[in-house]
Amino acid sequence: MNIQYKKGVIELCILSVLSKKDMYGYELSEYISKKIDISDGTVYPILRKLKADGLVKTYLSEESGGPPRKYYSITQTGLDNFKRDSAEWISFTETVNNMIKGVDYND
Repeated sequence: MNIQYKKGVIELCILSVLSKKDMYGYELSEYISKKIDISDGTVYPILRKLKADGLVKTYLSEESGGPPRKYYSITQTGLDNFKRDSAEWISFTETVNNMIKGVDYND
């Protein structure tokens, strides 16, 4: 798949996953890479940006019995952005899909 298609949507995917469940970085990266072909390390710079922008926050947890893991959770601002951006994405992809399929071509 064209890398340009994926570039702009990975942030939205991360926020989507975190809107449902807190995850640590590796877990999040593995989950997304099973759905979308991304390279190793793609998620971490985006997580740092999302944290700097106040869309996610982090906390340490020792639930695994091993060393503490840094978990990411979505903030209220992140959730608000996710809702807005996902609505825009859905509208955009519906429009593109209709154009590709030739729906309403005569309009």
